[in-house]
Amino acid sequence: MHTTSDFIEKLGICFPIIQAPMAGVSTPELAAAVSNAGGLGSLGIGASTIDQARNMIEQTRRLTRQPFNVNVFCHAPAKRDSGREKAWLEYLAPLFSEAGLDTPDQLDEIYTSFLVDDEQFEMLLELRPTVVSFHFGIPSADCIACLREAGIYTMATATNLYEATLIEQAGIDAIVAQGTEAGGHRGMFNPEITDECLSTMVLVRLLAAKTTRPIIAAGGIMDGYAISSMLSLGAVAAQMGTAFVLCPESAANTAYRENLKGQRATQTRLTDVLSGRPARGMVNRLVTFGEAENSPLPADYPLAYDAVKRLSGAASKLGNNEFAAQWAGQGAPLARELPASTLMRVLMAETRRQE
Repeated sequence: MHTTSDFIEKLGICFPIIQAPMAGVSTPELAAAVSNAGGLGSLGIGASTIDQARNMIEQTRRLTRQPFNVNVFCHAPAKRDSGREKAWLEYLAPLFSEAGLDTPDQLDEIYTSFLVDDEQFEMLLELRPTVVSFHFGIPSADCIACLREAGIYTMATATNLYEATLIEQAGIDAIVAQGTEAGGHRGMFNPEITDECLSTMVLVRLLAAKTTRPIIAAGGIMDGYAISSMLSLGAVAAQMGTAFVLCPESAANTAYRENLKGQRATQTRLTDVLSGRPARGMVNRLVTFGEAENSPLPADYPLAYDAVKRLSGAASKLGNNEFAAQWAGQGAPLARELPASTLMRVLMAETRRQE
């Protein structure tokens, strides 16, 4: 049985708290603050160019000497379907017009998967962060072996036992058990397969009992009381994303922060409207529009995300933030607006009170 003390000693951290990578929201400042406070800070580079990713890692290293995690996307390349993409763009045309844009003629695959990105792989081998984690799938056995030989600890997200079994068989060091409560993208290997939407509690117990890897709980964990509960269920650590969005070090914009502090945070939904893959965020007008009766299927991931980023970017300049992806988990109303270092102290104090 894996213990929390073994896990934190292995990684060289003090507390069993991992700040979720949150591509587009996590920053070097946030990751460094969490790591400096004794947790494991994280960077999400799946949406970054190779130069942007390198700069983020190097900047984080300038801000902390402590371990941190770098997360990559291992999604299958987009399935191009011109008819599906055209129908989706035609459906969104009124919103593009409202935002002052012509409807795009085509959609771009804006994120390159780590599965086919040799540059990103070589960069990680060169820079050697303490931890590299995988979302949406896992890379080849050769890739995992090279990372291991470089002394890099690896983790991967699972949403069910089957995915966890594949992670274990691949020799990856730890499994992030992502419950349906989690904000942001579901880490499903294949989004076309039925998602049982297991809760974090059920998934942690299942994986702790059925696999031999350390289990990190993720989803709906907003305070030390929940951290303590997950540790008692067999997790060695808790990964928290939405809990850190209101920290001043995050890249969340004003509209995102205001919604997370208000009534909007009480309604989140898993939807593929925003990116083409199931992801949990606060419900806005675009989600409602995209899920309306007789609406077409969104384009595949990340093609649909290209449409939303163009649309929300233009609309936000007009003061309209109803088309933006504002990821949040079901525990969103419990988010606290604190500096990351302060939040870490509060989380650990709450956790200790449950011991």
